[in-house]
Amino acid sequence: METTIKINPQPDTPNNETFTNILSSQGAQIILGEQTAESLVMPLEPSPTTMFGPRGACLVSQKGPLWVCDTGHHRLLGWKNRPETDGQPADWVIGQPDFYHEGQNAKGTPQANTVSVPTGICVCGEGLAVGDAWNHRVLIWKKVPQDNNTPADIVLGQADFHHNQVNRGETDTAADRMHWPYGVMYHQGRLFVADTGNRRVLVWNELPTRNGQPADYVLGQVDMSRRDENGGDSPTASSLRWPHALAIWQDNLVLADAGNNRLMIWEGIPTENNAPCRLVLGQTNFEGAELNQGGYFPTPSSLSMPYGVAVMGQWLMAADTANSRLVGWTDEMTMGKIAQGLTGQFHFRSKSENRSYGGPSRSSLSWPYGVTVCGETAVIADSGNNRVLLWL
Repeated sequence: METTIKINPQPDTPNNETFTNILSSQGAQIILGEQTAESLVMPLEPSPTTMFGPRGACLVSQKGPLWVCDTGHHRLLGWKNRPETDGQPADWVIGQPDFYHEGQNAKGTPQANTVSVPTGICVCGEGLAVGDAWNHRVLIWKKVPQDNNTPADIVLGQADFHHNQVNRGETDTAADRMHWPYGVMYHQGRLFVADTGNRRVLVWNELPTRNGQPADYVLGQVDMSRRDENGGDSPTASSLRWPHALAIWQDNLVLADAGNNRLMIWEGIPTENNAPCRLVLGQTNFEGAELNQGGYFPTPSSLSMPYGVAVMGQWLMAADTANSRLVGWTDEMTMGKIAQGLTGQFHFRSKSENRSYGGPSRSSLSWPYGVTVCGETAVIADSGNNRVLLWL
């Protein structure tokens, strides 16, 4: 397969850095979360306007609601309508008794309305799905929540809402078990879960209807019982190391395989166990895995721990997290293609948080973890800056 794919050449010199801004060069129109230079290293007290290391966000429609995984505070924050002003306070909270408390599972035991390190979030049908990573489960609401502490309707990865052991307390894994599920995506009836700690993606052919429902097939492993990193060997076109976010680009499945510092793109949507991808971005071949392809500084064709991926118009966009930037590709995809788009840095060779300026600005990023798009609005979970950005 690899020999049939054109591999783009690497840039000839460090100055070969022509790019297009993926998002407006004016920066984000709306900033949620309070942040100062000090907040880059100091946690913020929970309130309706603060976040601590948010990793995921989901704008349900162009007008709202907006739901954010306020990961470090172990809660979900909800806005009834799309925020229109900086620092606008959230309307709802799920996972804590009020806006001023924090702690895993509200410092108690798991419930249908508590979370522990929530990360991935997406619309699924008329409802919402959340990767409740450290509870080793995915929560599904049949309708998008519109109130405080609305309990989820379905849990996957556990038999009920009150357990949270890794792989249900077993040494091995299976189709109905999870270990750190960080990413979720719903597309045309299928639910995809990046079961990160088990080094795989679980897929349900239809939206699950009962607690603990087993997945139908798996990517990244030869069967549902395996969980080895890269299948126990070197990286291949079908193996995974640290899978995270998923997206659909021109009817093709895309996965951010952060541990192998690459994006994987399948031709179409795979429907069988361990199906190989068609090509990768961030590496020049299927065997490569080093961050920034072994270099200290990034290039237009390298990635370092890409945790997020999204599609905006013709652009495929990645949150290149450890390089504190967004990079984008458009037109025909080829193996190792050089990125044409950039946001968050002045040039492709920089990886400094907030462009080395210390404090954050409207157009800077620090460890952007999640990126989603709704219509013409990009929502960035700018985790290192303790904020969420809405680029309109």
